[in-house]
Amino acid sequence: MKLMRVGAPGTERPVLYADGRHYDLSGITADIDGAFLAGGGLDRVRAAAADLPETDVTGLRVGAPVARPGAIVCIGQNYAAHAAESGAQPPTTPIMFYKAPNTVVGPYDDILIPRGSTTTDWEVELAVVIGRRARYLESPAHALAHVAGYVLSDDVSERDFQLHQSGGQWSKGKSCETFQPLGPWLVTPDELADVQGLGLRSWVNGQPRQDSATKDMIFDVAYLIWHLSQYTVLDPGDVVNTGTPQGVALSGRFPYLAPGDVVEVEIDGLGRQRTVCAAA
Repeated sequence: MKLMRVGAPGTERPVLYADGRHYDLSGITADIDGAFLAGGGLDRVRAAAADLPETDVTGLRVGAPVARPGAIVCIGQNYAAHAAESGAQPPTTPIMFYKAPNTVVGPYDDILIPRGSTTTDWEVELAVVIGRRARYLESPAHALAHVAGYVLSDDVSERDFQLHQSGGQWSKGKSCETFQPLGPWLVTPDELADVQGLGLRSWVNGQPRQDSATKDMIFDVAYLIWHLSQYTVLDPGDVVNTGTPQGVALSGRFPYLAPGDVVEVEIDGLGRQRTVCAAA
């Protein structure tokens, strides 16, 4: 299934997208959030799918497909080539950092370049949405049962804030407003034949930037969810960004983002984003 949220910020309504049509989920849930996922919401949608009323979403804004995540947990340098272009050796254990949940915006909303920023960067990523609490999982083999679905993510980053104004942590460069475009869809695992076989791509102003695949991850999705559960509790609705491949501005090969630039990212099966950069 592909679930989405449409409407103005703060008043989005839930929708099922199937075979080019949209179906209203308001009779099942007020929103797609942690409580919906924890309460068997996806099973309720499956059971009711044949009877859902069709709805017209023409002209409506598309919001992030999951509302109010309690945490956005991110993994750094999870592709060896990206670690190399960042000037680092590939990590031997996952690098974890947090992104403020209020950075979340929709897949076509503007990215606001922070005041004084000259090093705002793009990062196409596979994001995981947690569906069941993950706490001290026994092994990676148990991890994917705790996943509600997958989302296309752009982990927008301000590199000077991240690396030089950070005080030793990365979150200053990750938590600026609008720095977490998500969507357009929350895609359930049954829609993807192999989550470690998805292509990831990005463009800036129509010019190719990143072109890789999730098979190139150093730590795969199952390992990451298991590993994180040893250090923190992942709750339903939480989002896990799994890292970005090579091809970002930090490499020195491309200019950083500026107002007016257009960023596009896509992952096989998860859709495509188009965001325009504007001054904060």
